[in-house]
Amino acid sequence: MFQHDTTVGAGSASRTVTAAGTTSSRSHSGPTGTRSYGLYVPAALDGPAPLLVMLHGGTQNAADFAVGTGMNRLADLHGFVVAYPEQSRSANAAGYWNWFQPEDQRRDSGEPAVIAGIVGDIAAAHEIDPARIFVAGLSAGAAMAEVMAATYPELFAKVGVHSGLPYASASDVGSAFGQMSSGGFSPAPHPTPVLVLHGDRDSTVAAANAAAVIRARLLAHPRAGAPEVTRSSGGGRSYVRTRHVVDGRTVAESIIVTGGGHAWFGGDPRGSYTDASGPDASAELVRFFLHD
Repeated sequence: MFQHDTTVGAGSASRTVTAAGTTSSRSHSGPTGTRSYGLYVPAALDGPAPLLVMLHGGTQNAADFAVGTGMNRLADLHGFVVAYPEQSRSANAAGYWNWFQPEDQRRDSGEPAVIAGIVGDIAAAHEIDPARIFVAGLSAGAAMAEVMAATYPELFAKVGVHSGLPYASASDVGSAFGQMSSGGFSPAPHPTPVLVLHGDRDSTVAAANAAAVIRARLLAHPRAGAPEVTRSSGGGRSYVRTRHVVDGRTVAESIIVTGGGHAWFGGDPRGSYTDASGPDASAELVRFFLHD
């Protein structure tokens, strides 16, 4: 578990060391707000390391999300740093990132500025490869990951959207619930390469939102050829993988899980909103970020 630091300010930390790596709790303060975040650094890193920013879903926190996704174990295996920003309950009583508020959908404003500031703090304290900084999330965290990729495209090389929504698809609470239930928004072009994971039986965030996220990329990448579609099974569930490629590079990929609901696939049941059945969402994200 992350130990929450009582000191507020950039770079403040309480630190515990495990056999695998170092887990610490920190906080970042900037002109648009303060947020705590968990940080996991593997024991051995080979040169400038990739950084993955993981944004939890509503009612979750940083520690819960780290356990449920098992991302720290993959960080040990593949040699990357993981950050888990945590939403303040004073900013949202249920712990949802405010992806639907206009002030939290703009660069240098609101929560995007705070999350970008967290990345800056980590890069200043650790040897991070600036070309390999990624962001991913679940549900409201996935929607905020899309916000980050849209508003800071030079910072984040790729984005992972698990059970999330497209950028700027809502402007208040009412339109957020509408988008969650229908997914009817047609997004503007958004070029950051994306991996989308979504269950086709998700009753919280309609799977139509997955198609909307992909559509935004195809608008930005009109040279994408015919999609590559494969049907597979893994860990007990079947799924359809669709890849859109430009010049040998995947610009948009979706994994739609048959019978899947609103949960992190392949997750650890000790964490909330997890589905132990595959495909393994965390492994798929690492593959897409580091090896695709």
